[in-house]
Parts: sequence; C-alpha cells; structure tokens
Amino acid sequence: MKEITASMAGTVLQVLVSEGEEIHEGQVVVVLESMKMEIPIESEVVGKISNVKVEIGDFVNEDDVLLVLE
Repeated sequence: MKEITASMAGTVLQVLVSEGEEIHEGQVVVVLESMKMEIPIESEVVGKISNVKVEIGDFVNEDDVLLVLE
C-alpha cells in the first residue's frame, strides 16, 4: 500500500482525483493553500486510488496522508 502525503501544512483547496481512479507519476492529485500560495501535490508513483483521506477545506500538517493507493 502506497500513500501520498502533504509536503507542507496547509488547507486543501482542490482534490483532483477520486477513489478508483488510475493515476500516473507526476500527476497533480491535490492542491493545498499555504500562506496565500497554491501548492500542487504530485504523485511520485503509478497506481489506483483506494482511499481519499481529505476533503476540500480540511487543514493538513506536513506528512499527513492525503491519498492511499492500491
């Protein structure tokens, strides 16, 4: 099981994938807002989303799990 984590603390601005979706390396999957900047979170692996752990408006800390891949 692989996980995609937050690279920094911030508020979830967009979730660009859904459960069951196939993703590829380099794909932007979540956008965070931190200090009025948009921070794209990219997948470092290829896989299928099995669990979306966050919703728009959630606050996350650095290294919090955003998505779980099969």
